[in-house]
Amino acid sequence: MARTFHLEVVTPDRQLMSEEVVSVIAPGVEGYLGVLANHAPLVTELRVGILHVRYPDDTEENIAVSGGFMQVVGNRVLVLADAAERPQDIDIHRAREALIRARQLLQDPTVDRERARVALERAVNRLRAAGVELTGDMED
Repeated sequence: MARTFHLEVVTPDRQLMSEEVVSVIAPGVEGYLGVLANHAPLVTELRVGILHVRYPDDTEENIAVSGGFMQVVGNRVLVLADAAERPQDIDIHRAREALIRARQLLQDPTVDRERARVALERAVNRLRAAGVELTGDMED
């Protein structure tokens, strides 16, 4: 049996999960990083991306996260995410609408481009976490 550790994912609104897992791959600001049991202590900032989680029964789950921090201490990983959603909680229709709105905003020279770019990145991330295949015209 694979070694496990405790993963907790918390947002400002709620505790999304608190479970024993085998591995986590997180979207750090310097790139994706993996955590297994007995990992060295670590604190890192997270960017918008997918948190890949593998459970002891070899099932996997992708969780959409929108920034935050991850702390690894002992055999515990704490993800303090700005926002996080499990695939079954993502409203795909709403995420697609957000993607369309963000792309339209990027075409408007009067809007804050960085804010519109982040909105686009979050919408794409949510759709990917939900397993939606994006065509080239849906991405930026």
